Amino acid sequence: MNKIKRGSTVVKKSDNRKIVYIVEKIISEKKSKVAILKGLFIRIIEQIPVNDLEIVDRKYVNKYIEEKNKNLEKRIYSRRNSYDNMQSGRILHLDGDRRYMEKSYSYYKKLGLNAVVRYIPEEKQEYLVKDILTKYKPDILVITGHDGMIKKGRNYSDIYNYMNSRFFVNTVKKAREHELGKNLVIFAGACQSYFEALISAGANFASSPARVLIDFADPLIVAEKIATTDSNCYVTINDIADELRDGKDGIGGIGAKGKKVTSL
Repeated sequence: MNKIKRGSTVVKKSDNRKIVYIVEKIISEKKSKVAILKGLFIRIIEQIPVNDLEIVDRKYVNKYIEEKNKNLEKRIYSRRNSYDNMQSGRILHLDGDRRYMEKSYSYYKKLGLNAVVRYIPEEKQEYLVKDILTKYKPDILVITGHDGMIKKGRNYSDIYNYMNSRFFVNTVKKAREHELGKNLVIFAGACQSYFEALISAGANFASSPARVLIDFADPLIVAEKIATTDSNCYVTINDIADELRDGKDGIGGIGAKGKKVTSL
């Protein structure tokens, strides 16, 4: 039997092996070992006992990736021609996961959207966001990565019961301080994030109202919708919900005006 270690691809026995994770590290707690996991296609970070995990082989992982990529490519194919020659809004995407950063860049590029994607760990985003905003001057800012509740189903209003929500909240606040009244649209959060705190901090859209999982692509879909909607139109969560993993349970918000430049 293979030993579970950093970099292992695993599933949880307790959830019927539905989600594939990457092991970020192993830590010792008293007499047991706990793994820090990040979802391969889901923006979740979790601490799970090693004895609840099972390594999956490359064939299993490749099939999982192929199925997820097929759905994403189908979406891209159905929209690609719609965005040709469009003066879409400028997207700046900060992602706490290097793998997701690369996939996000590929998604935006295939759609022909004007996007800059940077890998910045969640805990560092608040310290770098002002300089990056100054450099790229985006219309839309995506602040994301991985997140998760530490004690699931409890302490919803305790910011320290979330793995990374406090970092996202601080980054939103810094972005709004820098913006000084400009019409920047912000998406913030990941799986199970502290939705109310993110909206209060100044995000237009955020996860996760029902503290559910969100897909890797959910933040990208929100940014895409804002970037490709006419500037004289207002986008609400109702306009996006059907395209998201769990609809309005996963993403909510106050809405925003589109950022596509309409030719006169």
